[in-house]
Amino acid sequence: MLVRYRSQVPTSWLGPFSRPPTPSPLQSPTAHLDPEPRSTPVPDGVPAGRRASPGCPERPPGLEEALSALGLEGEREYAGDIFAEVMVCRALPRRALPRTVTPEMRALVVDWLVQVHEYLGLAGDTLYLAVHLLDSYLGAGRVRLHRLQLLGVACLFVACKMEECVLPEPASLCLLGDGSFSRAELLCAERRILSRLDFRLHHPGPLLCLGLLAALARSGPQVLLLATYFLELSLLEAEAAGWEPGRRAAAALSLAHRVLHGAGSGPEPALYSRAELGPVEPCMVRAALRGPAPGLAAIFLKYARPQRQGTSLVAARLLRHPPAGPP
Repeated sequence: MLVRYRSQVPTSWLGPFSRPPTPSPLQSPTAHLDPEPRSTPVPDGVPAGRRASPGCPERPPGLEEALSALGLEGEREYAGDIFAEVMVCRALPRRALPRTVTPEMRALVVDWLVQVHEYLGLAGDTLYLAVHLLDSYLGAGRVRLHRLQLLGVACLFVACKMEECVLPEPASLCLLGDGSFSRAELLCAERRILSRLDFRLHHPGPLLCLGLLAALARSGPQVLLLATYFLELSLLEAEAAGWEPGRRAAAALSLAHRVLHGAGSGPEPALYSRAELGPVEPCMVRAALRGPAPGLAAIFLKYARPQRQGTSLVAARLLRHPPAGPP
């Protein structure tokens, strides 16, 4: 399918990612992306790491109604299995980034992926899966710095194949990359990702967890929108890859309730205690207060638009001047 886009496309502003020399035709198809020996494959979306603290959660009251609110009326029989699968998904092991990649460089790539994701009008789960694949790949071995942008867009391309009904054309993704990589290089990067991750791509993302928790807590649309903003901000933080999806979602929802209604408001967090959410929330608060920092402004500007009710502006104001809690 030929997909046409507007003639004016976002320009890549990741300075270090200039196009490398064209590889020799005698090279192997993946040698120019990452020529190091293969590392141990990363397990399927739930690699060896810490399990969520609940271990095997009990079915919370109102779960069937929550699934109905999410449009899953036909899945009531499997409500407990769905809840366990989504909420007890393990986090990635806490590994340091490759020496060639700093947290700031990773955040630049994620910020650019947010722009591409919004420009193409992709589903929310696609972005979270793309960042998960990026972190999985980075945790499994070394990556050359000038290949980092190519790796990011290849992860987005793979995520589209998992989540989208209509795929973006590889040539269009190359155009959005400002010509820093070719179609052949993108497809070779895709094969390299699939090989290193051993085709284990399934991962229940935090966005689905947030929907379940918000439905269980009967949170209003304004709370859910603010929680979605906090959750998306966590994508910029490398340390967030070490948190379980359910824990990140619970922290975003709890923080949104407190920011809008004051301390002590909102329901008790499901599955996690407030002490367990303590290390997660400051990361989201720092990102929200940072505002449209150079190279990290995409999420802030995305949620500052009228279509999203200026959520990022409201969040920054309320975090600086929190409302009084209930008496």
